[in-house]
Amino acid sequence: MRLNILAFAAGVLCLQMQAQLPDWRGGALAGLGLALAGRYLPSWLGRGLLAAGCLALGLAWAGWRADVRLADELPLAGEGEDVAVVGVVASLPQDFSHGTRFEFDVNLPSTAAVGVPRRIMLSWYQGRRDDEQFVRQPVRPGERWQFTVRLKRPHGNANPGGFDYEAWLLERGIRATGYIRPAPARRLDAMVWQPAYVVDRLRHAVRDAFAGQLPAAEYPWAGVLVALAVGDQKAINGELWATFNRTGTTHLMSISGMHVTMVAALFGWLVSLVWRRVPWLMRRLPAQKAGLLAGCAAAFGYAWLAGFGVPAQRTLAMLLVAAAAMLSGRLVAPSRILALALLVVLVVDPWAVLAAGFWLSFAAVGALLYVGAARGDETSGWAERLRGWGVVQWAATLASLPILLLVFQQFSLVSPLANALAIPVISFVVTPLALLGAVVPWWPILALAHVVLDWLMVFLAWCAAWPVWQAPAPPLWVVGVAGLGVAIGLLPRGVPGRWLAAVLILPALAWPVDQPAEGEARVTVLDVGQGLAAVVRTREHTLIYDPGPLYSAESDAGQRVVVPYLRYLGISRVDRLMVTHRDSDHSGGMASVLAALAVDEVSSSLDQAGGTPCLAGQQWSWDGVLFEVLHPAAENYAAGGKANHLSCVLRVSTGGRRLLLTSDIEAADEAALLARHPGDLAADVLLVPHHGSKTSSTPPFLQAVGAAEVIVPAGYRNRFGHPRPEVVARYAATGARLWRTDRDGAVRIDMSPASLSLSAWRTEHRRYWYGR
Repeated sequence: MRLNILAFAAGVLCLQMQAQLPDWRGGALAGLGLALAGRYLPSWLGRGLLAAGCLALGLAWAGWRADVRLADELPLAGEGEDVAVVGVVASLPQDFSHGTRFEFDVNLPSTAAVGVPRRIMLSWYQGRRDDEQFVRQPVRPGERWQFTVRLKRPHGNANPGGFDYEAWLLERGIRATGYIRPAPARRLDAMVWQPAYVVDRLRHAVRDAFAGQLPAAEYPWAGVLVALAVGDQKAINGELWATFNRTGTTHLMSISGMHVTMVAALFGWLVSLVWRRVPWLMRRLPAQKAGLLAGCAAAFGYAWLAGFGVPAQRTLAMLLVAAAAMLSGRLVAPSRILALALLVVLVVDPWAVLAAGFWLSFAAVGALLYVGAARGDETSGWAERLRGWGVVQWAATLASLPILLLVFQQFSLVSPLANALAIPVISFVVTPLALLGAVVPWWPILALAHVVLDWLMVFLAWCAAWPVWQAPAPPLWVVGVAGLGVAIGLLPRGVPGRWLAAVLILPALAWPVDQPAEGEARVTVLDVGQGLAAVVRTREHTLIYDPGPLYSAESDAGQRVVVPYLRYLGISRVDRLMVTHRDSDHSGGMASVLAALAVDEVSSSLDQAGGTPCLAGQQWSWDGVLFEVLHPAAENYAAGGKANHLSCVLRVSTGGRRLLLTSDIEAADEAALLARHPGDLAADVLLVPHHGSKTSSTPPFLQAVGAAEVIVPAGYRNRFGHPRPEVVARYAATGARLWRTDRDGAVRIDMSPASLSLSAWRTEHRRYWYGR
């Protein structure tokens, strides 16, 4: 059974790696045929055919689910159109600097005629400027509203090492995103009485109660208590996540399997205790079975309240399988229970394999079962119990190591120490108090939980100052080898060959940075939406050309795109950060980059950036690659005026190859460049000025540059209409090949004296949900 379930899981994973959806019907027929044949053939051949059939069935199941979900789509013609919808708020609303964001179930029957998907994500902007004062319109789960909305198909930034927002939307069944138009909105019903909406309303009420009793200004850890009580991880601010990441305690700051198990055990024990004292209840059902059923019910309720994350799903499935076995009197091996939990999770949510939490959750539990089976029952005496606790910490840490290096390119060296204290404190003190505070709205309960967290955060802050191991993302085969090393390393003492574990894990820990050769430049124009961020690398040096836009008061491209990309490459030090001008779509990510990376030098036309001003005539050479600043000149600084006119223009040259990075220069600046460098602006690759605005890309400039490859950094369906159709036509007339970050994702340029090649992330790493 376990082999067959693992084969089914492999089929599900294989489907999620596909560029196009295969025919799931053929896979289902093939899987059934192989599985039936495997039942009647000799043992070894039959087992192989049965496993192959389960693999095909896993692929077919995930393919069918994807086919059904993708069919619920917004037509291309419906993008950007105003549509009146009636529906129900279907998630916890999340406030941001300019308004509120929430999931919305569309249920007006007539919307099917215009192709509005059943579930959409809406943003209600109620303040357009950072300094604007506005009264936030309250929105609560379960309310039925009528809105006029403007929608677009699911779209996210596509970058190496970045978060796949489109896959996240697909998993949640959100098939369009958009915003509420200024037309008057109407609340039609205060509550729609359906189970899912009732649970979300309860979660919302708990969150509001916590906020009322523990104001964020006075209680900085209140968001952690909200996350532990109702699973709202967005209640925790970004600075705290940085501490949890550095200490390896992130898994504790949400409702994990341990928390669900603890609630089930506590509730089951209490029910069993009371049950034994009521004779007529004992005559109808033994107290042990009553406690077991009560524990399962409590686990189900808590997991539902938490939003059914993968760790909660896995734990709930394991508890239900174990309870069913105990109620039936059968003895089921823990590994079988874990395998059945895996099957349940993937049947319910085939996209779970795309989340790091899925792998971390099952790897940790699998490692604990593996270690437990190898050690046997060795729990006599406090010393042995303490040693057993250390083995558990070691197993969980080692099992998560390959996954953390693959997904996050780092792991905390102090994680075992931090978790040794944080796990019991969070699981057995803070979480029960948070849950009690949710049921009994009495301030001292939550205040006590916050005091305990206060003490714990002092310890975690000290742990966060310790170094974090960072390495480039290793290839999948290296991760697989490291996983084998983990299995060997967790064998009991005395087993020969355990030293092989270090040999097998070492490549993942020390995978080398992929560096360009001497005289080569590797440039990546990142997909940051409506803005610009590019990274230029030579053999030993790294330059960031603009850190990208500011998305909101809570996030920016430096934090969400640039830093994760450099971490993916294994780069923690930047030789130069060039912030071309003050517009927030170019400079908004600067603070995050400076906070996360060691930056040797800052160059900018922006006074507030510090460092040295970029000035025409500056040049330097790195590893055989020449860098030249062509604009602005001293007279541009003296003239002042529009920030675009001070945009730093950088030329990168190696051998006879040239790349021209132009930021937001406009027609007047292009003319100044032509006058300053007559006959010397030719380039092979051009970063299109000002995102393809009609204020730039004049015919004389295009003719002088003569680039065969041009790249437009622009956001999907941006409000400026960039790149403008007339500008696109102008480049097409020159015969240049046009690349667009909104269509192609991150664009990579490999440039050497002998060759030039460009590639797009969405093309090279295509998934079936892109553009759907």
